[in-house]
Amino acid sequence: NGLFEVRVSGNDIYYTDADGSFLIQGHLIDTRAKKNLTEERMDKLNVVAFDSLPLNDAFTIVRGNGKRKMAVFEDPNCGYCKRFERDMQKVNDVTIHLFLMPILGPDSSVKSKAVWCAKDKAKAWADMMLRDQKIAPGNCDATALTRNIEFGQQHRITGTPTLIFTDGKRVPGAIAAQQVEQYLTQAKAP
Repeated sequence: NGLFEVRVSGNDIYYTDADGSFLIQGHLIDTRAKKNLTEERMDKLNVVAFDSLPLNDAFTIVRGNGKRKMAVFEDPNCGYCKRFERDMQKVNDVTIHLFLMPILGPDSSVKSKAVWCAKDKAKAWADMMLRDQKIAPGNCDATALTRNIEFGQQHRITGTPTLIFTDGKRVPGAIAAQQVEQYLTQAKAP
């Protein structure tokens, strides 16, 4: 009672009293339930509806039967993304919609364009990320990369890798294959 949530710029959360005399910045913890209420709220606000993803601006990697689905936003110069890609080799029966999001500098844009323009994007990505092979420079319409960055800005995707599952759950960072499996199991098909 008497505490109100204030959202600024979409998902920044502050708290205030009824007449706005005080502004609190930080996490709100329910000490009885031992829950971080701000974190729970942010999880809800950061949900991205899987069917709202612009899949035409991604390429697809299918492993096994491809029955389970997820999306990943990655930058080719991201060390965590490379580690994540190595770990993802242990995940099977999944369709991955990979969004190139070159946010780590000009070289990221060059490498992303090379992958996007490759005849076999999934192979080019694997060659680059898993085998440290250079990819021939790309020469095609790569405006999808700009749209991916804009989509990321709209949805506050600020780092790579960022994973989105079919239930809308967003997970930032390079998580282990075992955790990916848990999220895939928990997610409902769209």
